[in-house]
Amino acid sequence: MKKAFEFLQQLEKNNNREWFAQHKPEYDLAVKENKVFFNQVYTELQEHDNLKGIHIFRIYRDVRFSKDQTPYKTNFGVGYSRSKPMLRGGYYIQLEPGNSFVGGGFWGPDAKDLLRIRKEFEISTTEIEKITSDKTFIKYFGEIKGDAVKTAPRSFDKNHPAIDLVRKKQYVVMRKFTDKEVLSGSFQKEAILTLLAMRPFFDYMSEVLTTDLNGEPLF
Repeated sequence: MKKAFEFLQQLEKNNNREWFAQHKPEYDLAVKENKVFFNQVYTELQEHDNLKGIHIFRIYRDVRFSKDQTPYKTNFGVGYSRSKPMLRGGYYIQLEPGNSFVGGGFWGPDAKDLLRIRKEFEISTTEIEKITSDKTFIKYFGEIKGDAVKTAPRSFDKNHPAIDLVRKKQYVVMRKFTDKEVLSGSFQKEAILTLLAMRPFFDYMSEVLTTDLNGEPLF
């Protein structure tokens, strides 16, 4: 990851097309280095899960509707998708000096899935609390994160005991890594362990999203 970090550190200071064009060879080397790492993680993760594919994100920013007109992201990212419809949730790794993390979950569930998740937590939080109180979960992730509505979604009681879960629009987990940790020889192992630690969360959410409120299979 050394070449990737060196390139990103320079890009942050020189985020313009002219500089990028002049340093395209360094970018290509960084991409090559990243692909090796991303593919190795995919291969190892596939041994423990049924993955649908790998998506390496482009470095080019969409600036059409943004006040920030810098043309390039200052991170490299990869996503690993699971085989739908039975397996839900997605894995993600971001490499960025000062802001690297391994994460996963449900970033943008559609309206139907979001309602089903909220209804599940409205009925019971027993299973999700078992998962989030596990020592490994707490060590790696702390808690489930994600954007939320301010009070309560429509038709839900704002005073419900589980309102903090119900009002979320995203259900994601994340473990941050320092630059030193990313550049160490053990980062790939730690990234894999972190991704695997998401499985109880993913397996439970997959069960929720493939059944109705009575527990009957949808597929």
